[in-house]
Amino acid sequence: MSETSGTTTSGKTPVDFWFDPLCPWAWMTSRWVVEVEKVRDIEVRWHVMSLAVLNEPRLDELPDEYRDMMATTAWGPVRVVVAAREQHGQEVVGPLYEALGKRIHNQGEGTTPEAVLGALADVGLPASLAEYAEKDTYDTELRASHKTGIDKVGQDVGTPVIAVPGPEGQGEVAFFGPVVTPAPKGEEAARLWDGTLLVAGVSGFYELKRTRTQGPIFD
Repeated sequence: MSETSGTTTSGKTPVDFWFDPLCPWAWMTSRWVVEVEKVRDIEVRWHVMSLAVLNEPRLDELPDEYRDMMATTAWGPVRVVVAAREQHGQEVVGPLYEALGKRIHNQGEGTTPEAVLGALADVGLPASLAEYAEKDTYDTELRASHKTGIDKVGQDVGTPVIAVPGPEGQGEVAFFGPVVTPAPKGEEAARLWDGTLLVAGVSGFYELKRTRTQGPIFD
């Protein structure tokens, strides 16, 4: 069965979620989707995408600080996740992302080697995987996963990308976001999920946006 097929072994609706561990907004959205799993009959399947790969064609247009990050530290965490997947299976991707996200964002450790090593230890994976942060061993696999996700929504967005089976006869529904802070919980999470699927399922709908007035609130 394909990682992004329309069925799950649990019989729940599959929700494919592409993330880069670096992105705080993707982390916020992921915490919302984890809440939705508690109140809707869905099963999240985690996949990597890469802001470094996404920004390769436009590096010259980026501010200096962001460009430097894309060329250096942005590669490490996502490479480690791909190496873990290739060596230990798809099932480790979600737990490792959660461990990385808590350390990078909630605990403010950033994308440091210590944060990566700590996350690997948190989920019982070997410390040797951290070595792949500086290696391109699995960059082909990383780029393939990134392409699968970004091809569903186009190059004008970032992370996360979410894809779900659409209504019968409509095919897959995919979208970037939503961008939320703090991550909704309980029934509020469910309402946002239902509404997101409703607007994303309209074939001619493309964008709904307002200016962000606060940064990510990690709780």
